[in-house]
Amino acid sequence: MSRVIDPRRFPDFTDRRVVDRHMDRLDTHGVSRRDFLALASAGAVASVAAATMGMPAAAAVAPSGKLAFLTAFYRNEYNIILDKAFADATTELGFSGYVGLDGNFDSQLQLNQFEQQTAAGIGSAIFNLADGSPLPRIAKGAEDNKVYVGNVWDTLAWFTPFEAGDYYTLYAVPEEFAAHKAVTEELLKAVTEKFGGGDILGVTGSPGNWSDIARSGGRDAAFKEYPKTRLVDQLPGKWNREDALKTTEDLLSRHKDVVGIVAQNDDVAQGVIAALNAAGLRPGEDVLVVGADGTSLGAKSIAKGTQLATSANSPAYAAALFAGRIYDVTHGWQPRAAERMLNWRSLTTTKTNVEGYLKRFVDNGDVKPFDYRKISKVLHPDDWDPQAEVYPIDIEKHWQGIAKPQGWTVPKAYADARSNGEFERVRAQYADHYKIRFDGPSPYAKA
Repeated sequence: MSRVIDPRRFPDFTDRRVVDRHMDRLDTHGVSRRDFLALASAGAVASVAAATMGMPAAAAVAPSGKLAFLTAFYRNEYNIILDKAFADATTELGFSGYVGLDGNFDSQLQLNQFEQQTAAGIGSAIFNLADGSPLPRIAKGAEDNKVYVGNVWDTLAWFTPFEAGDYYTLYAVPEEFAAHKAVTEELLKAVTEKFGGGDILGVTGSPGNWSDIARSGGRDAAFKEYPKTRLVDQLPGKWNREDALKTTEDLLSRHKDVVGIVAQNDDVAQGVIAALNAAGLRPGEDVLVVGADGTSLGAKSIAKGTQLATSANSPAYAAALFAGRIYDVTHGWQPRAAERMLNWRSLTTTKTNVEGYLKRFVDNGDVKPFDYRKISKVLHPDDWDPQAEVYPIDIEKHWQGIAKPQGWTVPKAYADARSNGEFERVRAQYADHYKIRFDGPSPYAKA
């Protein structure tokens, strides 16, 4: 015998007293009325669907729980900005808690931290890894304990969420080859115009790191268009100011006629600038410097004239994207295959457009740079907005130049998404929903 669902039997959630009564009876710590109403509506729909299929009930989705951000290190400004943005995003989205942990450049320590946090009952974790080696064990731990994880920046080459399982919900990074190629071109164009060309140095990140490989590839590709310039030497700056300063001092002792330096991120660029000053050279005049990431100090240095450009991916955006994903998957939304590995587009920032970047991302006071709630497809099923140019990762392009493990084959779900047009549909859908422009003002900015 079929059951008839009478919507008149549902609670009257237009009555504030009814909402408050239900929130008091349920574990809704950290949940706003607006979130409660969204989940109540979804629950009612789920109950109707369950009844029509003969199911006794539909289970309520668990709340987001506590999110842990496990970063390789806090020795640079990028991770400090990202940590604060995660705290803001998880608060806005109603997570029950947030913790940031320093891995001190030790991937084994990061794995241990994850296992400790899992034992303590976290609901999710986002990684910025010292290296990708612990990813398979992290993924297994996530699957065993039903903890959703995501990963930004370094990874294990050719290891994807598809091999890991459903709880590795997202790997996402800016498209670094094109971004660093563009910022290097700004440098090479400027030194060609100012000095007629000349010798260029590279101060890189950490050897073997994915982002270092990708950025170096983009940097090297830029030289093809500027034959009067040449990369004469490079050494690692390890993503932080102190190591980059020492490395730059070493490079400058070997090369006396340098006119430009490509730093692999803005924290490295700060070390480069300090070393130039110590050597009696004027950054921005005698030697031009570029970086990456769009940190506060990087943007301020561009405005000041000591740094020429950066490829700004906005550290806060990583927090927005990953916190939004974790919120959605812990509230019943399931990503398509093409949504499990994503790129976002960086903004090449120079003196011509740095003022707007400073206003939105640096000198913004309490004005948040992104609408963290609107990234959520659960909270905004019709008008969600990625707030950046986001698109699926091309695996072959992403790990280009890195040898595939023996026997590696393209994951079936990924291959199917490429062949059946899902990649193009996802890219088009994200482009269609992209309204709050990454290169525009904050959605909270006053007119």
